Amino acid sequence: MPLLGGIRPPIALLCVLVLALAGLTAKVLGPAGEPVVPEAVRSSQQHFAEDGAIALRASIDERVTDLNRTAAALNAGPPVKPEQVLSDLGKTYQKWTGTTVLDLQSGKVLAARGETIPLAWLDKEVLTGDRALKPRMVRLKTGDVRLMTMAVLGSEGRSQHLLIASNSLSVPAITLGQFRSMAVVATGGEILATAGFEQSENINSDQGRKELAWLQKQMSELSARAAEEAEQDPISAREPGSHGYPGVSGTLLGESYNGRTATAGYASLASSDPEEKKSVGAGLGLTVVALLPVVQQHAATPGRELYGLMAAGALVVLGLLAAAVLWATVQRPLLRLFLESRRLARGDLTRPLSVPRWGEAARIGSALERLRGQLGGAGGDPVGGRNRRTPFGVRGALALTALLLLLWCVPTGLLLNRTDDSVSIPASMVNDQRDRTDLIADRVRRALNEAQADLVSTSRLIDPDDAGSVPALLEETLREHSRYQSLYLLDEDGDVVARAGREPRAGFAAADDLPLIRVTGKGEKKPVVQAAAPLPDHKGTTLVGEVRIEFLNSLLKRPGLGEVRVVDAEARTLAAGDGFLAFEELPREALTDLVKAGNVVTGAGPVENGLLIREGRGTTVAAAAPFSGGGVAADIGWTVVSWQNAEDFKITPYQREDRSVLAGLLGLALIVVCLGWVYLVVARPMRALAAGAEKLADGDLKSVLYPRYQDEVGAVVRSLELLRQQLQARKQTQARRLVEPEAGVRGR
Repeated sequence: MPLLGGIRPPIALLCVLVLALAGLTAKVLGPAGEPVVPEAVRSSQQHFAEDGAIALRASIDERVTDLNRTAAALNAGPPVKPEQVLSDLGKTYQKWTGTTVLDLQSGKVLAARGETIPLAWLDKEVLTGDRALKPRMVRLKTGDVRLMTMAVLGSEGRSQHLLIASNSLSVPAITLGQFRSMAVVATGGEILATAGFEQSENINSDQGRKELAWLQKQMSELSARAAEEAEQDPISAREPGSHGYPGVSGTLLGESYNGRTATAGYASLASSDPEEKKSVGAGLGLTVVALLPVVQQHAATPGRELYGLMAAGALVVLGLLAAAVLWATVQRPLLRLFLESRRLARGDLTRPLSVPRWGEAARIGSALERLRGQLGGAGGDPVGGRNRRTPFGVRGALALTALLLLLWCVPTGLLLNRTDDSVSIPASMVNDQRDRTDLIADRVRRALNEAQADLVSTSRLIDPDDAGSVPALLEETLREHSRYQSLYLLDEDGDVVARAGREPRAGFAAADDLPLIRVTGKGEKKPVVQAAAPLPDHKGTTLVGEVRIEFLNSLLKRPGLGEVRVVDAEARTLAAGDGFLAFEELPREALTDLVKAGNVVTGAGPVENGLLIREGRGTTVAAAAPFSGGGVAADIGWTVVSWQNAEDFKITPYQREDRSVLAGLLGLALIVVCLGWVYLVVARPMRALAAGAEKLADGDLKSVLYPRYQDEVGAVVRSLELLRQQLQARKQTQARRLVEPEAGVRGR
């Protein structure tokens, strides 16, 4: 009779899950082919484009902020001649291609420096309305595009001038590598700037010119597609629950040529924290596209598919054996007990019971046979003999079933598709690790240069003779710049004259031969990074800013790079993307050697390095990029070093290993779910039922048997309860018969 619950559903579920897992195993462990471009390489291009977008957005925002802050500082002081404004601006910040000051009333150019700025784009909408003084992109007669940033000089009651600074929307000055190219794309797919393409005059062969033309065509087509994709909403463009880059980013595949496939990563400019701070660069609708021709991967051998089918077939065989064990040792005896107990409860006592051979079913069957004899069945044992106990019960059957399934789960999860240090890592992954590390080093160097330049700009506004105005100026500067934790002014004796923010943690000895950016605080919990700017015309007076370590740490957190640290010339940690101890050494000697090798001065200066570290069964990709370039932070001897386990890469050997481990874990989950279900619903109730049946057969007629489940076990319990009631009624009848003759004898 069909019953809800019981032994049948978990065995059926076991068969269904085994077949499902076998199909999944055949699909993921034995693909007939591999992707043309590994997923790890595609993800790396996406991260590279994101890094470029972050660098471009930060560059634009810093230029706008610096111009507005300079204008605000000039407006707070006495009037300054336009020529002096541009001169001081050029000395403090070397980041504009051209600057111009013009009179707002007459439109006359009062001063100009650098590249000539066209003024035909200036109109009423630029100076008034909701978008007044917002940065604009303007195309020059040469075809180049410039970003125009504006600020008003002068306050009410005096003549007002318009300060205009132009910037080129060029690709961020980052290391692209040997074959990568990058483009800045406007809304609609128009390419504003490119970098990385070889010049036609440097190519001497027809094949080289054809390949260059193919790359330029792919950049044009993929940039148009990327601009279209970037118009999506950033939240809906990401997978549900995923985090990471706040803008829209992804990868695109282009056409193939000469054994290589055009692989592009794209990222729209987005604010690092849109809820707290609006970004000017993020509102320009720009997208950064990184293009790399990737060598096509060879397809897997046809035997790989057969390999997966063999693993799936082994699972099916073992799964069917496990189901057969449960059917033979648990389901079949339990159903037989159900039928026999129901027959006895209906009063059919003539035929002896078919008692199972093992476990709890044998104990219950033996007890039922004894109860049949007690009820007067032919050939029964009314007294009851011994309880039948066997070592192999339902728990033994579950253990055997689990063992059969573990014979597949353990080898699959721990032995199948295991990798070692012989796995081939794509060369582009090592190159990308090196180039992205160099990009992070450039970001940190520029941030320190910017910090020192801000101090120089602020120092020009400080008048040490007016001691009352200095603290207010330092407080205002500290509010505008989140990179500082404290600002203070030191006199020639090193004493603090005025300060804002936290208490100074270390002094700053004034000396002409010391760098303007230095690190102190050894032995403390955090390093102390100080930037300094001597006050002009006040020898010995220095403005010092302590840079927050948390600010530097935030520059190092980039997905796809693993662990990233900033170390000094002695390879001691100064900042890290994750937790670190101040001035601690790198965890591996190979990383220390890599840092030292990167700082070896060559003809062109220190260079970035990348390598594979193979130790035991693991492989690590590491890179080191010393500070290089311009600014006061270029020669402080710092290096950005990064490393990550190659197993984190999404390449085919590691993916197969992960899939094998996942298949093994799914098999373990299958064992826990199905066999745990059998244990809770069948094994435990059967043990309790066997004990109750034996007590009833031994003569305990007072204990009422209550069925707890609406299944086969519950049906047997109900039958036993009926037998108990029949035995109790039989005993009462026999007692009355004994009493009635005695009463008749006394009456005579």
